[in-house]
Amino acid sequence: MIRFLGPEWVDAFNLVLVDVALAPAGPGAGLAVRDGRFSMCQVVTGGPDGDVQTTLRVQDGRVTMTAGECGDAAVTVRLSWADAVAMAAGELAPGEAIAAGRVRVRGDLSVLAEAQAVLGAVAPHLQELRDRTGY
Repeated sequence: MIRFLGPEWVDAFNLVLVDVALAPAGPGAGLAVRDGRFSMCQVVTGGPDGDVQTTLRVQDGRVTMTAGECGDAAVTVRLSWADAVAMAAGELAPGEAIAAGRVRVRGDLSVLAEAQAVLGAVAPHLQELRDRTGY
């Protein structure tokens, strides 16, 4: 098993998506994502190994994730380890978590919306990784 959001998990996430190409953002996309490039930072608190930061980036139709400090991400989401695990397992919808105040968001909300769409689009490719993930 690979520890969720650990360095090996981030590497496996990237490997699974290396050949996956996304359709370009449509005309209805927010200004921050219309050029097909954006980044979203995720700060997960209270994990078994402490707090974790990852950055999801979309550029030129490719999705990648890096671990560590988020830097200049357009939007930052902050949530607990338990909520991150529940979302990863499909037991908690992101919109529901935000509405309930379980996720704090800072930055451009159009980027958050587009990031959720991207994660939805790549979700079928991530099933094998989910099967190998330990929480």
